[in-house]
Amino acid sequence: MSDRELNFAREILGSRSYRDVPDAEVLQEAEGLLSAWLSGETRMERPKLYDHYALLLLALTRQVRALETRVAELEARGE
Repeated sequence: MSDRELNFAREILGSRSYRDVPDAEVLQEAEGLLSAWLSGETRMERPKLYDHYALLLLALTRQVRALETRVAELEARGE
């Protein structure tokens, strides 16, 4: 484990705006970071980790909305 504490959002976004990062990339990177944090492999800026959950929640919300739309379309077609 490194002594360096990672900033959750900065690790995912780099120098990009949150609008420029695809939801799939946010979810993939967040999964890796959170897994490493929970297993003790990496350290995170804890106050920042909680502040930056918004990034992950936004991606999850959009994914759920897209899945709900797909399910509604399938149900409307009778599949």
